[in-house]
Amino acid sequence: MLDNLIKPGNLKIGNNPVIQENVIIGTYGEGEVIIGDNAFIRSGSIIYGNVNIGDDFRTGHTVLIREDSTIGNNVLIGSHSVIDGRCKLANNISIQTGVYITAFTTIEDDVFIGPRAVTTNDKYMFYGAKLTGPTIKKGAKIGANAVLLPGVTIGEGAVVGAGAVVTRDVPPGVTVAGNPARILRGRRGTLNPDS
Repeated sequence: MLDNLIKPGNLKIGNNPVIQENVIIGTYGEGEVIIGDNAFIRSGSIIYGNVNIGDDFRTGHTVLIREDSTIGNNVLIGSHSVIDGRCKLANNISIQTGVYITAFTTIEDDVFIGPRAVTTNDKYMFYGAKLTGPTIKKGAKIGANAVLLPGVTIGEGAVVGAGAVVTRDVPPGVTVAGNPARILRGRRGTLNPDS
């Protein structure tokens, strides 16, 4: 650990960690940071206080993880991505380069999120508004540059195409694309006649 800033007494880290230079852990916000076994945290990353991360966690470079977040086992967060606090990430999640996960987002097991995807949580866009992040259910896949609006749910096993703007809930097992996103394929792979 070279040139790192780690708040003393506020970090519990498991076996076999690799923490590259210029990493900051636990210095913003109160609370303990817990990181499981086999972590690989690349240079320039920042992890705020009160964050709990499981085993086999990996980051790209300059990742930001804000306070009051939980992250499960076997999670990859790509370079230049932001987990913006009070988020719940489960297990076996792959978040690619430049993704923005807004505060109050929930991501279940086995989710893939493509590069530059964005989640939002402020429906009315004013200071003090109630914030509600999206929920991404188990096994869903989010394409590159997709945008998920506040409070939407992406159903289990659903696919959101690249560049889609999701304005309402996506049912389980379907494929959506476009702006606004519309169903292209149903559970059996047939084209939706309304698309």
